[in-house]
Parts: sequence; C-alpha cells; structure tokens
Amino acid sequence: HYRVDDDLFSMLQRSYQMMQTHLAQAWAQRDPDLKLNSPYELLIIASIIEKETAQESERNWVSAVFNNRLKKGMRLQTDPTIIYGMGDRYKGNITKKDILEKTAFNTYRIDGLPPTPIAAPSKASLFAAANPAKVNYLYFVSKNDGSHIFSSTYKEHNRAVNEYQRNRK
Repeated sequence: HYRVDDDLFSMLQRSYQMMQTHLAQAWAQRDPDLKLNSPYELLIIASIIEKETAQESERNWVSAVFNNRLKKGMRLQTDPTIIYGMGDRYKGNITKKDILEKTAFNTYRIDGLPPTPIAAPSKASLFAAANPAKVNYLYFVSKNDGSHIFSSTYKEHNRAVNEYQRNRK
C-alpha cells in the first residue's frame, strides 16, 4: 500500500523489500526437483515467466517448460529475452535476424539463463518458478489471445506453430 505523500525512493524501496521477502519464501518452498541453483536464478526465471504470460493458470506450465528444458540441457528459447536484449530497437516485431543475434540475453543463442532478470516478477511468478507443474511439456506457442498451447514433442509444437502463428491447419 502506498500513500499520496510517498516519494519515489520509498515506494521503490518497499517494493524491492517485498520482492525479496517473496523470493526468500518461494526459494524456501521450492520443488526439490527444481533445476536452479540459487534464489537469484529463481528470480531470473520468474522474470521471464512474468513476461511470457499474464494468464495465472499458465504460469506453472511455463515454469515447467523452462525447468524441463534446463534439466535436458536445452536452450530456453523464449521471445521476451530477445526483446530485452534488443532494448530500444524493439518495435513490436521479432525478425529472424533478431532471433539469430547473439546478445547476453537471447536464450535462442545462449545456453542456460540470461545474466540478470528481464523484469520485476510478481509474487505469483516467483512461486510458479519455484514450483513448476508436474507435466512433461517442452514447448509452448502463443495463440495470439494472451494464452498458449503447450506441447511435449517437437512435432506437436510445429503443428501448433502452423495453426496459431502461420495460420495453416
């Protein structure tokens, strides 16, 4: 809660402290099968989850995809990390050139996690990152309505990409 006379610094400080509290709680309550080594890595994954979906029902599934990929040594390949790495150059569309560009954040081009969080995650994203759903999903694609289709195989994923991204059924 904030008051009308709060200054920016005090609001940011309280927000940061609240995030640190939630991060510590999420880390303490994390799934033992989580493929992360520190609360900071949890913060990074939570920040990506935050940018990937606003759908509360999908957060644990997105978390599962990332955790499953990390366990298999797969790249995360998540668009928000491309966008973050592009900075002000991002104008609303990701091109093949953008996907191929090697930045410190582009998880299509780097192994593992980006070096820092890409956003301030919500409490819900922190707890989703700490407790991925128990599913074997490795892929997801946007349905262009704020939700996603999740897949366990590359073949299923390609079908979903064709249907929802390329408009081919």
